[in-house]
Amino acid sequence: MKKIVLAYSGGLDTSCLIRWYKDKGFEVIAFMADVGQGSDFEKIEKRALATGASKVYIEDIKKEFVTDYVFPALKAGAVYEGKYYLATALSRPIIAKHQVRIALKEKADAIAHGCTGKGNDQVRFEVTARLLAPKLEVLAPLRTWEFKTREEEIDYALRHKIPIDVTKKSPYSTDINLFGRSIECGVLEDPWHEPPEEIYYMTKDPLKCPNKATYVEIEFKSGVPVKVNGKVYAPVDLINKLNQIGGANGVGRVDMVENRLVGIKSREIYENPAGAIMHAAHADLESLVLDRETLHYKQLVAPKYAELTYYGLWETPQKKQLDAYVNETQKRVTGTVRVKLFKGNCIVVGRKSPYSRYKETLATYGDKDKFDQKLSEGFVRLWGLPFEE
Repeated sequence: MKKIVLAYSGGLDTSCLIRWYKDKGFEVIAFMADVGQGSDFEKIEKRALATGASKVYIEDIKKEFVTDYVFPALKAGAVYEGKYYLATALSRPIIAKHQVRIALKEKADAIAHGCTGKGNDQVRFEVTARLLAPKLEVLAPLRTWEFKTREEEIDYALRHKIPIDVTKKSPYSTDINLFGRSIECGVLEDPWHEPPEEIYYMTKDPLKCPNKATYVEIEFKSGVPVKVNGKVYAPVDLINKLNQIGGANGVGRVDMVENRLVGIKSREIYENPAGAIMHAAHADLESLVLDRETLHYKQLVAPKYAELTYYGLWETPQKKQLDAYVNETQKRVTGTVRVKLFKGNCIVVGRKSPYSRYKETLATYGDKDKFDQKLSEGFVRLWGLPFEE
């Protein structure tokens, strides 16, 4: 009998997988990572055991997720295709890391995931696992099993009395962690169809948000947010606080057609209030404290860092090399940014830092002006000289 450690969510796919593998003679150990999805873990543990799992591991990795995955991506300014804050993508390598650890502890023959052959998550799980434990077999049954549609899976679950929360009337596939939420399937597969309000969970309808703006101050230390409105928060609590404030103001909704790693385009809906606020504030603080050449070059590095994360290459040498560069740039990214939240919008309205490079005496057109404009004539002539014939 082969022993498998399954990355288990308690959703449709992985619930069916436990029974499917057990019927084929495998021993299945269910592993569930608590990355802040707010699940009823006791209920899900009972579900896994009732479905046929021999053992269930539930690991609380929220703090590690924020400090070692979310914050490094924030410091890098990593936003995939300019819109996606990578909440799901960031959670996959840490889940795979702990799944591998448990598999080695249990002397399992393989690990398994419930990702489809169309998605990005299969790559994130498998590449991470193979980099960390090359000899461990990785199974991806959704690429080979007999079910072709979610409706067929639902029929299988109902036939075998597997408890599930999805129905044919509500066919959405969602993923949530403390940093954000993704929604796909159903009517969302039509890029022209406006997302129905019922799909949203973390954010309030902007049309029903307060008619008065909410101001929030975020203080950073070396690129990492440490305070909200003057109060110190632990990493997990800080994300939750910003999600609560941003969500109440409708901030953080993203509707995009993105380019998946496997080559297809996919319409995705995301909710990420904390990500939208933190990235806006962090980028603005960098504009205040970084010199021009560092800022511009780092803006070239950011999409590459986002790609590596999205492509499942978190554990690769290049990503670690970029971390070293990014961390060097963040030494003086310390200060406070004030943002204005109003009906889905997040607007930076103030910033200050002890390392500010802004000099009013150089920028002003008032009587404090100390800029010697006579120097500009020679500068302009020399700047354009290489292009004159």
